[in-house]
Amino acid sequence: QVQLVESGGGLVQAGGSLRLSCAASGRTFSNYAMGWFRQAPGKEREFVAAINWSGGSTYYADSVKGRFTISRDNAKNTVYLQMNSLKPEDTAVYYCAARTRTVYSSNPGGYDYWGQGTQVTVSS
Repeated sequence: QVQLVESGGGLVQAGGSLRLSCAASGRTFSNYAMGWFRQAPGKEREFVAAINWSGGSTYYADSVKGRFTISRDNAKNTVYLQMNSLKPEDTAVYYCAARTRTVYSSNPGGYDYWGQGTQVTVSS
């Protein structure tokens, strides 16, 4: 069993930055690919970014490419999402997810564990 706890969300003005963190329990964190997803009111959950087990490979949604960076620290059992140049359309609840495989996926159904989410609100 893996527990994921997100933090770092909040209210920020357009053009600003936030860094989300996701702390994972369990000794096998370094074996898991990790992903970030988001869900805005009235919309489906959508893929944001993913990282493989070692951090050597990452993948981004087109909407955030060049603005967001996913990274991980396996020694700290933590994955991060650095969000720069934020836009009002980035407003959503952001979820961290763990996949019990070493390679990532952009499909929410490919993840086995989810955090509770953290709210990100970008004002115009």
